[in-house]
Parts: sequence; C-alpha cells; structure tokens
Amino acid sequence: MSSLSALDQFFTLYHQVYSDKLGESPRYYPLGEASPCVLECDLDRVTQSPENSVQWQAIKREDEGQFDNIEHALSMKLHPSIQPFYGRYFSAPVMFGSAFGEGELLQAWNQQDFEYLQQNLIGHLMMKAKLKQPPTWFIGVLGEGDEMLVVDNETGGVWVEVPGELPHRQLAESLEAFIEGLTPRVSPAQKPLEESLPETDHPGIWQRLKMMWRHLRPKK
Repeated sequence: MSSLSALDQFFTLYHQVYSDKLGESPRYYPLGEASPCVLECDLDRVTQSPENSVQWQAIKREDEGQFDNIEHALSMKLHPSIQPFYGRYFSAPVMFGSAFGEGELLQAWNQQDFEYLQQNLIGHLMMKAKLKQPPTWFIGVLGEGDEMLVVDNETGGVWVEVPGELPHRQLAESLEAFIEGLTPRVSPAQKPLEESLPETDHPGIWQRLKMMWRHLRPKK
C-alpha cells in the first residue's frame, strides 16, 4: 500500500501558503453541501449563505475510502497509489504550479462526492477499454482543463492525456514524484457555472469534471 507522503506534505504547505499570503485558509463554493473540511467559523454559511464561499482545510478521513467496488465491477486491480490519493482526505480541489504549467488536483469534498468520483472513474476506465487503450485514472486537469492528468494503472506514472487518445507526455514516474514537484498556487475561489450537469448538480468533484464531462466519452 502506497503511503503517498508527498500528498500529506503538499496539503500542509498549501494551507500555510494561503495563511501567509492571504491571512486565511483557502476558500471554496460548496453550494450548500456540507463537508468535514469546512472551518468551524464558516459552518453556518454552508446552509444559510450557500451563494458564498467558505474557508476549508483538508482533513484526514477516519476510515480511508476504498476502491474494492471498482475492482470488483471491472475485474481489474487498481494501482495502489489511487487509494491514498483519493481515499485518505476530504478536500476541495487544490491549485498548483509546476515546471510544466499550472493545474488543479481533484479531491472529494465529502462522502457523496467520493461516490460520484468512483462512478466517473468506472466510466473513464470503461471508455478506455472500449477504445482498446491501456487503463488510466484521472487525478486532475492541466491549464484550462483541455488536458487531463492521469496515472497509468500499470506503471503508476503520471501522464498528460487528451481525452479519447493515448497519454502522450509523461510528467513523472510515480504519483509521489509528481506531487513532490508541485508548488501550491494561491487562487481566488471560483463559483461554479450555472449550467446543468449530467445526472446531478453536485458541486464537489463535478465542479471540475464539468469541463471534462465530454472527455469521459469516446469521441465520434
């Protein structure tokens, strides 16, 4: 089982950078969705002022999220780094800078978000199988969101993938090495667009997968 200590260090540095530069924690628009991440000072704002942002801090889950259901549904073994990356924390998406550009790492805001994430990972892996391409699983977006950051399920390497195509540029040999090369990027919270989402308007993981939704289907 991968420990992914780089993720722990990144979250610590992420919140410290926001505190140093802005004098507060990062902000996020939960749109009425509760999460253990929300700071106590903003708990009431989640339901009473859902149109406003709240301060949050990544929090370790008491029980780590599991991916046995995906492995069972698809009869495949997922790379061990997926467990600590998506299963260890509840968190808003986090912004980063790096030698290869700016981007955003996806995380699950709450348990329901985590379940939506699993559904989309299944959809993505099924798409890859249909295209007869090696399996990858997404961890974020690069730039404006036209490219996905993915992990090769066989090797654990991190790649850039254009939806519907094979990964075309390797960024790191492992998720640990990839995260070690990131720097926190201070960015104002962005309110989700008003457009409807397929199946649900849940704001967490969907806030970023919204732009990637068309990417999770084979190109015509």
